[in-house]
Amino acid sequence: MKAGKLPHALLAEMLGRLPKGDSRVIVGPGVGEDAAVVEVGERFLVVTSDPITFATDLIGWYAVQVNANDVAVMGADPKWFLGTLLLPLGATEADIGLAFDQVVEVCRSLDITLIGGHTEVTPSVHRPVLIGCMLGETTRERLTTSAGAAVGDAVVLSGCAAVEGTAILARDAAGILAARGIEEDSTARAQDFLMTPGISVVRVARVASEIGVSAMHDPTEGGIATGLLELALASEVGLEIDGDEIEIDPLTVRICDAVGIDPLGLIASGALLATVVPEKVEDLLSALEDEGRPARVIGRVVPKDEGLTLSSGGIRAALPVFERDEIARFFEEHTETD
Repeated sequence: MKAGKLPHALLAEMLGRLPKGDSRVIVGPGVGEDAAVVEVGERFLVVTSDPITFATDLIGWYAVQVNANDVAVMGADPKWFLGTLLLPLGATEADIGLAFDQVVEVCRSLDITLIGGHTEVTPSVHRPVLIGCMLGETTRERLTTSAGAAVGDAVVLSGCAAVEGTAILARDAAGILAARGIEEDSTARAQDFLMTPGISVVRVARVASEIGVSAMHDPTEGGIATGLLELALASEVGLEIDGDEIEIDPLTVRICDAVGIDPLGLIASGALLATVVPEKVEDLLSALEDEGRPARVIGRVVPKDEGLTLSSGGIRAALPVFERDEIARFFEEHTETD
């Protein structure tokens, strides 16, 4: 199989084999859901796990951010983090210390407590891998899933598409970008997309949860297009999307054009997808604007039999499907020596 997440159909088939489990599991494993939810007394425990297999110089920073996002979009507050750090032979104490300090720093900034984990050096990996597990809590009233979208809801996107993917390309393929005409200062600015506008949606999700949205989703691998597909699969609905309303930074467009990448299929941490009833749209947009993370209505939820469509420049077509993230395809086809 190729690098990237498992195909949705394969994942759904495997999950379909699972027996019915503990009745306290409110949200179990499912295509498009960001985290599991377990009822614990009067509170809901929200749990997710995500590995970081790239960006080794920021591996600790990444691990906390992406796992916190998955908990936050469930309408929960990320509270506790565990990490399993696997290091290749030859790793140094400095490598371990860097990852540890990053985890501690981001946990502190998001009011998360590091409660445990595991670290080892193993010949089974060739570069550092950090598998994060984030736990959070919420109430029945605040719980939000990817499965709550209803026909008639507006589809809202906060942030720009492909922020994370743009930064990764700028950091890991600077030589290729230079050869394709991207100036050094533009590459440096794109590298900083990780911090500005940033890939965390924790505070944005909290604002959306307070307004009262029907569904939220954290689009990551496969980009905005895959995030929309996952939202539709989870909610069993169709979507009518206006591609002209999907905000893409001009620098992202330049970089993607230079290397033949579709930004709609490029890893998209830093964006937030939500659905909301029409009467709450203006409240949501205003609140996100006040938070400094402007949002736009990019479409509406329609019946499932109407499918998933994308309109752009007056042309309406099926929403593009990406079997894997565009960045995985790019790095498989290119090397820094191009």
